[in-house]
Amino acid sequence: MDFFSTLSLSVIGRASFRFLLTTALLISAQATSAQKGEVLTLPEAIQKTLAQNPQIAVFPLQQWALDGAEFTAGLRPAWDFGFEAEYAVYGDDGSSSSSSPGRPGPPSDDDDDDDKELELTASLSSVIELGGKRQARIDVVNAQRDLLIADEQATALDVLAEVVRGYAQVLAAAELLILEKEKVSLAQEALDAVITRVNAAASPIAERMRAESALANAILAAEAQERMLSYYKYALSALWGQPTQDFAVDSSVLFRFEPNASFDVLYERAQENPSIARFASEERLRASHLHLTQAKSTPDIGWYAGYRNDKEDDENAVVVGFNVPLFTGRRNRGKEISAMAELEQVQLDREAALLKLYPQLFLAVTSREQALAIVDEMQNTVIPTLRKALSEVDRAYRRGRYSYVELISAREELLDAERSRIVAARSVHVYGAEIERLTARPLGVVAVESSRRN
Repeated sequence: MDFFSTLSLSVIGRASFRFLLTTALLISAQATSAQKGEVLTLPEAIQKTLAQNPQIAVFPLQQWALDGAEFTAGLRPAWDFGFEAEYAVYGDDGSSSSSSPGRPGPPSDDDDDDDKELELTASLSSVIELGGKRQARIDVVNAQRDLLIADEQATALDVLAEVVRGYAQVLAAAELLILEKEKVSLAQEALDAVITRVNAAASPIAERMRAESALANAILAAEAQERMLSYYKYALSALWGQPTQDFAVDSSVLFRFEPNASFDVLYERAQENPSIARFASEERLRASHLHLTQAKSTPDIGWYAGYRNDKEDDENAVVVGFNVPLFTGRRNRGKEISAMAELEQVQLDREAALLKLYPQLFLAVTSREQALAIVDEMQNTVIPTLRKALSEVDRAYRRGRYSYVELISAREELLDAERSRIVAARSVHVYGAEIERLTARPLGVVAVESSRRN
């Protein structure tokens, strides 16, 4: 069975996570414009990562190891076979010396006058387990399996969030590269305007030099941004173990957002995510450990049964015996106390995790809303106004009404606003990935549920 099938069976077994992954792989808004050969979409990046990321690949191996542990836990006590030979020599005075394997008797000068006996004993021995120890061992392994599934889901969600963050970085880097190229174009237009004015003796030669330097700096900035784009592509593709930059993205996806959702609904969902749900699995594991520890307080009964044959007297005998360890419960009391303390600690750990979850989710939600507000303001108000202003300043500069400094200032204000819009859009996706990681559900689906409740 390949890894992706194993992941589908083990990780996607719970409804919430299956719904998250299915929705993520079917995001039509991001897939429509990305079916162009080498264009990498977010669903494709997620699928590649889930299929090949080493952080997830270890879990099927751990499941395999638990299969072996379950087989061992279900074994009954072993049977032991024993064999003993005893050679006894009786002298004239009635004394005897005996030898058995590993215990030779004392030498004698008149062995011919002694009576000799050879006794052979074959025996079977084992242990009768009491207190339900075998089932308790199996319960421990089953609880470990449940905890492993929860850990696998939590790890997969972390990896998914990392993919979304990495993809958002690539989209933002691609948009910033477009912006840097626009800056080069604006710098070239400004240089052309300056040269026209310098040739007409309307501006000093120093302005042309400044414009040439600005163009050179813009070209260097574009080259640096192109290298950053390559870096983010390598970082993203490294998540599925194949670092490369030989793919493209549709950077317009950066400005497509899921709607907001009610914080109360998000917090309710977050309490069911795998990182919180794993505490229930861990609690079952600790309870199983406690049960097993308590079962060990019940002593096991050792037994043996054998057959003895005396060659000299031609006598046969059946040997049966039992042994029971004493004070087992008292000696096991310390382990029981430790197991009970560990069980109580799990509940406290869950409460502490919930306390941390609330501000973490609140910060992600409010930060995303703030980033959305910035994008909306920049896109609908600030940037259109600054573009008009730059056009007016450029036209006035060519007519000699404004100075070169005012032209540069208007251009930089526009570029800064564009950059702020891109950075804010990236933040929207990054915070959205954090919200989806905490709630284990796509943000758009939770938003729909939130609107239905209202």
